[in-house]
Amino acid sequence: MAVAFKAEFLYYVVGSGSFLHSFFSTIAYRLESKEWGSVYPILMKQLYDSKVESESLPELRNEVVRVREELKLFPPTDIIWDFDDLSKQPPWGDNISPEITSLSNYFVSSEGKDLFNLILMAIDEATEAGITLEITEFP
Repeated sequence: MAVAFKAEFLYYVVGSGSFLHSFFSTIAYRLESKEWGSVYPILMKQLYDSKVESESLPELRNEVVRVREELKLFPPTDIIWDFDDLSKQPPWGDNISPEITSLSNYFVSSEGKDLFNLILMAIDEATEAGITLEITEFP
């Protein structure tokens, strides 16, 4: 089952739940000293728990932009597939595109879109409409 960011009736498809969990796992492990939500509480607690209210969207956007910048400092080999089981590896192993140069451009949706751009588009849509942003299963 695919997961997506949802802003009212618009879905921004991410891909598998394990892929999205890897995104959050990498942030918690690499940028939050292994303390989930300690640095990026809106992204890592509210959005990960599935919903961010409209009044928190500007701060969420700021957190996402900061995370992208910080992940530029990490090579693709620093990926964390599962925060709870560090022995797990991505299903594709080390077989990644040479265009992937850091963890900031490692995450690409199942539809070939940069995950950071996807999140930012979803945040902007939800902000403009004054609605919540959610993570949900994609029908």
